[in-house]
Amino acid sequence: MYTLSREQIVCATLAEVWDFLKNPANLNLITPSDLHFRIVSEIPDEIYNGLIIEYRITIPFFGTNQWITEIKHIREYAFVDEQRIGPYSFWYHYHELAADNGGTKIIDRVHYEVPYGLVGKVMHALFIRKTLERIFLFRKEKLDEILNR
Repeated sequence: MYTLSREQIVCATLAEVWDFLKNPANLNLITPSDLHFRIVSEIPDEIYNGLIIEYRITIPFFGTNQWITEIKHIREYAFVDEQRIGPYSFWYHYHELAADNGGTKIIDRVHYEVPYGLVGKVMHALFIRKTLERIFLFRKEKLDEILNR
């Protein structure tokens, strides 16, 4: 099992950041364009417990993949998305917001496992981890751009 944790602080209120994150359509804005990420299921303007979202995403060396997640455990300024079908053996992504000196701290913690046993572990070392780090760096930069106005 692997873990990827990221934190960043933006100059926006908890309510402003929450309004952005709870709209599933905004995920398109914070995903690198080379992944050709698109939401293919109908989505509401706001997440809710049990919401199932279907995406398509292009992963280097693997082509376009179906990815289905379920939104779970929503509480004030926090939620989880869990993969139901997708490229990982396991994917549990915890999102949390916290007030921080007039701004908002955005906390992401992903626990994940890659498929294919030893081959998957080698692929993780060679490029999966780097790809995830690149995605989360892009996400950080876009959140800074969008929320630090």
